[in-house]
Amino acid sequence: MTFDPTSLKYDAAGLVPCIAQDAASGEVLMFAWMNADAVAQTLATGRVTYWSRSRQSFWIKGESSGHVQRLVELRVDCDRDCLLALVEQEGPACHTNRRTCFYTAVRGGEEVELMKPMA
Repeated sequence: MTFDPTSLKYDAAGLVPCIAQDAASGEVLMFAWMNADAVAQTLATGRVTYWSRSRQSFWIKGESSGHVQRLVELRVDCDRDCLLALVEQEGPACHTNRRTCFYTAVRGGEEVELMKPMA
């Protein structure tokens, strides 16, 4: 069966959440939004493309930073309302220059920073 990006369940703004996960390690790297065109562009180019809600434009991960995400596989959840992008991540995934955006844990009611920015 051929995949059609318009078959996904998008929210009222036409967006679907996408979780980026390192294909080799399984580490969850980041979360961002995609619209149907971003999904199609990601599949066509192999470069993960998101939709920036604040800028109202596409952003290809790594286009300005060089921290590219190459798509290994795109997975659709059972409800078709969330995506999982298995990627090869070059450099940090987070705009704070950390490997992952999930670098803060809540332990015993306190926030704990799990990693510093990469050098």
